[in-house]
Parts: sequence; structure tokens; C-alpha cells
Amino acid sequence: MVTPCSGSQPWPPSFSRSPASGLLIAAVAAFFAWFGVSIIVLADGRRGLAVGLAVSAAGLAAIAWQDGDGVAALIVLGGGAAAAVLRYRAGPGGWMLMPPGSTARLILCVAGGLVGLWFAASVTIGPDVATRFAVLSVIGMSGARIVSSREPSSVVTAVATLALATAVATHLGAGSAGLAPYVAAALIAAGALLVPVRVANVP
Repeated sequence: MVTPCSGSQPWPPSFSRSPASGLLIAAVAAFFAWFGVSIIVLADGRRGLAVGLAVSAAGLAAIAWQDGDGVAALIVLGGGAAAAVLRYRAGPGGWMLMPPGSTARLILCVAGGLVGLWFAASVTIGPDVATRFAVLSVIGMSGARIVSSREPSSVVTAVATLALATAVATHLGAGSAGLAPYVAAALIAAGALLVPVRVANVP
């Protein structure tokens, strides 16, 4: 049984969903969270990074909404949208999606998704498989992007995504942490993108 965060109200009965539709929504949301962070891993340009951040934030927000907390979902979506807009306005130009030498990144995306799915569905227990898959894949792949990238814009974008996923992961705890982790994550996500980024001049 899902318990909403303190200070928020559960969805009214008119928003009730069947178990099958709930599972489908959760699966689609988890896929978008993974797909968005995959774009962040594969892209170097500000357009690609901004789109990846927006897609991943939308998936994470849908996960929070599916878990029963509409206020937390709005906070995650707002923080992700603000960070994506800031990323779009600064950083290396263009998409720069899968530049030369991106084979290792592509392998990371596929392996990260498969390992996250295996861990969420087989190793851990409980009904929130989609939530576990989303936060495990996003946290793991964002962390890998942070430690492997030399481009500051890619690093801070991954930090923003990592913060949002960490907030959504608090739902998996035994008790409710309230809205504080979501507010903090949204502030970190937007604040990270305010860090000045130096763009190297490539002749």
C-alpha cells in the first residue's frame, strides 16, 4: 500500500486507475526516466543534454505521481524543467549526440538498463519494481557520467538528474520523508545548472 508524503493529499477517487493501467503507466514512466538519462550519457551538446534532462525528469515525475504524491511530482517536474531550460541556454552548442568514440557510452546505456531491471525485478523485493528500476538506472548512469566526463556541462546535467532521482528514491524507504527531499532536489537541480560553464573553443 502506498502512503503519500506528509503534507499532501491523495488523488481523488475520480483519478483511480485499474492495476493493469497503473502498471503500464509505471513501466512507461520508468522507460522515459532511463531513456532520458541515456541521452545525457550519449550527448555532449546543450540541446541533447537539455532534452535528456527534461525527458528523465518527466519520467521521474510520473513515477512520483504514480506512487501517489502529486505535489512531489509537480516539484520534480518543475525542478527538471527549470534545469533543462538553463542547460539549453548555456554549454556547447548543438546536439553532439553520439560523437566519435561513443561505443562505450552506448554499452553503458544498455548495460545500465539491463542491470537496473534485473536488480529491481529479481534481487530486491516489493511491488515498486518500476520505481526501483527508474531510480537505480538513473542514479547509476548519472554517477557514471559524472566520474567519466571531462565536460563541465555534462557533469552538472548529470548532477541535476542524480538529485531528482535520489529524491524519488526516498519513496522506497520504510517511512515518509515528506516533501523536503523533493524541494531540495529541485533546488539542487536548478542550482547546479547556474554554475558557469566554460566552453572550449574548438578551431
